Amino acid sequence: MRIVFVHGACVRDGAWWWHRTDELLQRHGVVSLAPALPSCGETGRAAGPDGPGLAEDVAAVRAVLQGSDEPTVVVAHSYGGIVTAEAAAGVTSVRRLLLVSSYLPEVGESLATFGGPDPAPFLDPDGGSGTLGVRPDSLADTFLQDCPDVVPAALERLARQSLGVVGAPVRAAAWHDVPTTYLVCTGDRGTPASAQREFARRADEVVELDAGHHPFLSRPQAVADLLLDRRD
Repeated sequence: MRIVFVHGACVRDGAWWWHRTDELLQRHGVVSLAPALPSCGETGRAAGPDGPGLAEDVAAVRAVLQGSDEPTVVVAHSYGGIVTAEAAAGVTSVRRLLLVSSYLPEVGESLATFGGPDPAPFLDPDGGSGTLGVRPDSLADTFLQDCPDVVPAALERLARQSLGVVGAPVRAAAWHDVPTTYLVCTGDRGTPASAQREFARRADEVVELDAGHHPFLSRPQAVADLLLDRRD
């Protein structure tokens, strides 16, 4: 089995966000990959109104998924669920999806479908630059309250993301055809557990964990065990 980790919005360097869980999986011979998302400026083109968006993120992840016939579990975090819904559709090597505090969209839905009329207080949208970011002063208390030791390194990995990803609809929903597990993070202050449970209604299996928004950093053993227990 290999793991493909699709990171969330407004960050870069997915391998770093995943590294604590990856280290545990490596002990069992499980390889992890973390594709760069172009909309977060990770592939050389700057985020912005003319920058890469959801379509480019989907293409980047899909290329990695199609690059091997090895049985694959896609771990999608937060915004990563939007990307994965389309990117994993029809890829025969994908055997399971694990959605972590993630959106789980139907065809035609987008990030905007799940949001309210106003941006969340921890977000910093800028129509002038056509980008979206997480407010640095909200990162620790909203997203990393249960793993404060990683906050300095996490701050260095915040990124501005193309604002166009918010309204871009997905064109496929892989969860219809691929067994899907949803991990509800009950201590998440960014995406409340009540919202996660609503998203999880579409999944085949729901698991709850006492963790914040990034359980692969705060509870890596629990996430690794969950994945290892579901190997084919």
